[in-house]
Parts: sequence; structure tokens; C-alpha cells
Amino acid sequence: MDFLFKTVTLSVPKAGDLLEGLIIARKGAALFVSLDPFGTGIVYGREYYQARDLIKSLKTGDVVTAKVLNLENEDGYVELSLEQADKEMLWREAEELRKLKESVEIPVVEANKGGLVLAWKGLSGFLPASQLRASHYPRVEGGDKDKILEELKKLVGTTLTVTVLSVDSKEEKIIFSEKNVETAELKELVSQYHVGDVVQGEISGVVDFGVFIKIGEGLEGLAHISELDWGLVTDPTALFKEGEQIKAKIIGVSGGKISLSIKALKPDPWQLAAEKYHKGDIVQGVVVRLDKYGALVSLEEGIAGLSHVSEFASERDLRDKLELGKSYPFQVLNFDPSQRQLTLSFLGEQKTERVAKDAVPDDAQQDAGSGRNSGFGKEELSV
Repeated sequence: MDFLFKTVTLSVPKAGDLLEGLIIARKGAALFVSLDPFGTGIVYGREYYQARDLIKSLKTGDVVTAKVLNLENEDGYVELSLEQADKEMLWREAEELRKLKESVEIPVVEANKGGLVLAWKGLSGFLPASQLRASHYPRVEGGDKDKILEELKKLVGTTLTVTVLSVDSKEEKIIFSEKNVETAELKELVSQYHVGDVVQGEISGVVDFGVFIKIGEGLEGLAHISELDWGLVTDPTALFKEGEQIKAKIIGVSGGKISLSIKALKPDPWQLAAEKYHKGDIVQGVVVRLDKYGALVSLEEGIAGLSHVSEFASERDLRDKLELGKSYPFQVLNFDPSQRQLTLSFLGEQKTERVAKDAVPDDAQQDAGSGRNSGFGKEELSV
């Protein structure tokens, strides 16, 4: 039962947090998102309108990141914002670029006497003239500001390779540098690593979106929060500490950036369960969440499925028959490890007896009438 305690002690999200969720429905001007195991979220009203272009491209089953506005509204939903989450993720991405000193190609959209204005993913940043590379720096005798501006305007419409020098999300300011583009020395370091390599390093930073790992002198890689563990991770600081030695697998190499995965070195619970569970199996599962869509049932750590509300007379019937934290028998209706999908049917007492009877050959059922074992005992109901 250790996995149960790990599940129920997850940190409860709060307003301002970013959460990943699965789109489960869109009705009118409302988008419903499963925030398993924290309930169901909703994007509606002004937040739906502001994100309408993004929502048009989404479909049921897509994973989205949303910002928590209200943990529970009057209808019991977690109120979410896709637009605010998108903006915050951009600022976090900018900070990540700064920390990793990764170079990016960004177009110049405007020039002024102090430098250039660059457009990056909908955000405007500034590249001071003092941070231009030598070949782009205006060579103007006497430092005439008007002539300097004329030279800078020649760069408008071009694309420059820059790094992020500083980020201030509160003031909505990004400063870029052309001078700090990754050096040939760093490129040489990165070229020594390849996708699939297993490396050992020291954790140099733990942030809300992942873990930075120093794998060589002057070289860091990032293990994104989604690559930390097969189970749900909401707070990386609860699992990792700066200074720890850790192994990780390289899953991406791009320019001066190395992407790492810690979970890739651990067994995938869904693959391990591929031969363990099959359609029609009778299993024991612990109820870890109840909502209008049904019951989320955990079979073991990392393996959970849905017993849909349609399996019951009503949502009230669902809540009358199932309690959080309790174990019940279920039948596997569908199990697809490759898609990480598990659908279950709740077995009440009468339903359990019917399934057991259907699973026994006719001759065995006849033998049961004469007192012989039907072959479907308690041990088979406690998988």
C-alpha cells in the first residue's frame, strides 16, 4: 500500500501554479481539463475568449499547461487560464535560455539610438549597441548619434544569433547579447556527447520546471520536470537537492543545450505491466479520485485507470458505492500500455458473481452444483 500513501500526500496546487492537464471536453465556450489527481479544471469566460485561437487548434486528449486562477469555484471546478500560462511559460523559457546560455536566432524589428529591438515569440527584447558583435557595431567617427542610428537601421529585418543576458518578468524586460553567443570551446564540449549516452553529474540547480545537472566543466544539462520520474512530479525540490550526484540519459543535443532524462534510467511501469494486465482481468484497485466523470483507480504505483460514471446509475450512485482510499474489485475493459490507457469496470457483489460464472466452462458450472470447486476463488479477486 506504499503507493497509496505516496499518491494522497501530493502537494495540493494553489492559485498561481502551473499544471499540466488532459483535455476531456469542450462544451460551448468552456474547455474542461482533467488535472488528475487534483480534479477537473475549466477555462471559460474571458480566459476562454483570450485563448480562443489556441483552443481552436486543440482536441480531446491533448495535453495543455494552464495557470490556476481559483482552486475551486462554485461549481467545484479549478478555474484555469491558458493565456496567462502561455505568457508565464515564455518568461520561464527566457530564464532557462539565460541560465543555459543557449543561443537563439531572433529577427530585428526596430532600431533606436541605444540599440535594437528584437521580437521573440511575441515578446519584445532589447539588444544594446554595446552588446553587438564587432562586425555589427556601428563604426562612426566622432560618435554621431544620428549616423549610429542610420547604421543600426541597416540591421532591421535581419536575423541575429544572440543569447539572453538578463530577464525581468515583472518589468517585462529581456536583454539580449550578441557577444555572449556560445564559444567554439563550448561547442567542442557539447560535441563529445550524443543522444543515448548515460552521464553522471552533480545537481547544480533545482527549479519548478526541472533539474540542472553539471556534467562537465562549464557544461550543464537540463532534466525537464516531465523527465524526472514516471509518476506525477509537482515539486522537484521535494525529490532533488543541489550538490547531489546523479545519473541521467541524454535525450537531446542541440547547439549548446543538452536535454537529460532521469526517468529513462528507471523501468517504465506501463511497460512492466504490459504482460501483467489484460482485457477481462479481475483486479483490485484503490480509489484515488472521484469526480463527475468517474473514479480514478490506482492498481499500483504509476498505473491508474478510469472507471467511468456510466458504469453506475448516477454520480450519486458512484459516490455511494466507492470511497476514497478504499480497495475494490474491478474488471479491465481496456488496457493499452503504449498509450498509457486503462479503463475499468466496477464489480459490485452481484456483478462479481456474474463475471465469475461467465468465466467458468459449462461443465465446470455443472460440477459446482455437486459441490466441486468452480475454479474462481478469493485469491483470484485479490490480484
